[in-house]
Amino acid sequence: MSLRVVFRVFLTLGLTSFGGPVAHIGYFRQAFVIERQWLTEAEFASRLALCQALPGPASSQLGFLIGCHRAGWLGGLAAWVAFTLPSAIVLVLLALYALPWASAGTLSVVHGLKLVAVAIVAQAVWGMWGALCRTTGTRILALVGFAVAIWLSGWLGQIGAILLGAVVGFVSLRQTTTTANTAISNTSAPTEPEKTGFNRPQRFLSMLLLTLAATLLLGLPWLAQQQPVLQMFEMFYRAGALVFGGGHVVLPLLQSAVVDTGLVSNDAFLVGYGLAQAVPGPLFTFAAWLGALDPTLPGWSGAALALVAIFLPGVLLVAGVMPWWQQWQQNRHAMAILAGVNAAVVGVLASAWVDPIVSTSLRGWIDVVIALICTGGLMLGKAAPWKIVLLAVLLSGLAHWAGLLA
Repeated sequence: MSLRVVFRVFLTLGLTSFGGPVAHIGYFRQAFVIERQWLTEAEFASRLALCQALPGPASSQLGFLIGCHRAGWLGGLAAWVAFTLPSAIVLVLLALYALPWASAGTLSVVHGLKLVAVAIVAQAVWGMWGALCRTTGTRILALVGFAVAIWLSGWLGQIGAILLGAVVGFVSLRQTTTTANTAISNTSAPTEPEKTGFNRPQRFLSMLLLTLAATLLLGLPWLAQQQPVLQMFEMFYRAGALVFGGGHVVLPLLQSAVVDTGLVSNDAFLVGYGLAQAVPGPLFTFAAWLGALDPTLPGWSGAALALVAIFLPGVLLVAGVMPWWQQWQQNRHAMAILAGVNAAVVGVLASAWVDPIVSTSLRGWIDVVIALICTGGLMLGKAAPWKIVLLAVLLSGLAHWAGLLA
C-alpha cells in the first residue's frame, strides 16, 4: 500500500470529519471496513477496543493503527499527520491572526464560543455517564471522583480522583468486568484470527516504546525544572498521557496547565475550545491553539511543540500495547481497573464543567437560555457540533445587538 494513498485518504478525512471522536470512528469504519476493505470487522473492533482502553485520543490512535496496518510505521505517521494537520493549521491561523484583532464588536462572538463549551461538555458528561457508569458501583465512584476533583482543585484533585478510581476498580469492580468491557468498546472482541498481517512491532520494541512513554512521564518534570521549553513540552505530554475517556477529558488537564499558571487567559482558552468544536479532525488539536498563544514559545513553533507533545504518549502506548492486547482483553483485573478509572474520569470532567466553564461563562439569565438551547440542540436534536457553534454565535450576537448582553 502506497504511503501516498494512505496520506490522501486520511487527509480527506481530516478535512471532512466533523462531529468528534464518536463520529470519527463511524467515518473510519465506513472508509476502511465497508468501502475499501482495508480491515475486517474483527480487526477494526479489536483496534477500536484497544484505543478506547488506553489514554489518548481514540480516533487518532485508531487512525495510526490503521495506517500501520496498511503501510507500516511510516503509514501510521502519514495517517496521523494527514488527519491532524488540517484542523491544527486552522486553529493556529485563528489564534495568531484573528484573536489579536478582536475588539468590542467581536465580544459577542467570543462569548458565544464560551457558551458552546457549556453545551459541548454537558453533552460529553451525560454521554460518558451513560456509557461508563452503568452499575451502582461505577456511578458512586463517578460522584466521588467529582467530589475529590472539586475539593482538591487543580492537578492534585484530577490525578487523585483517577488514582482512586483505579484502586477502587481493582478492589471492588472485578465482578463487573463484562459490563466494563462493554462500556469501553460497545463492540465485542473478535472471535476469529486476524486475516491480514499487522505490521506490529516486535515485543522487545514494544517494551522499549512503553518504557519510553513511562520515562518521559516520570522524567520530564525533573528535566524541565531549568528549561522553560521542556516545561511546556512536559505540560502537554502529561495532559495527553492522563486523558482517559475521550478528547473532552483533556479540558480540565489543559486548563490546570495553562490557565491556572497564567500562560493563557481563561477567555482565550474557552474561545479556542469552542472553535475546536467547529473544525474537523481530532479535538486534541486544541493543543495547537494553546501552544501558539503560550508565551514560552509563541507562534508556529509553540503550536508544533504542543501538538507533538500531547499526541506522543497516546501513540507510544497504543503501539507498545498492541501485541499483548488480545491477551489483556481476557484479564478481568485489568478490565476492572479500567472501569474504575473511566468512572472517576466522568466525575473529573463534571467538575471541570462546573468550574471553570459554567462559573466563568454564564453571566446572566440570557446566557442560561442560550446554553440550554444549545445543549438541547446537541442532546435532543442531535445537531452537529459545528452547527451549535454557529447557533451560539448567532444568538449571542442577537442578544448583544438587542442590549441583553453587556
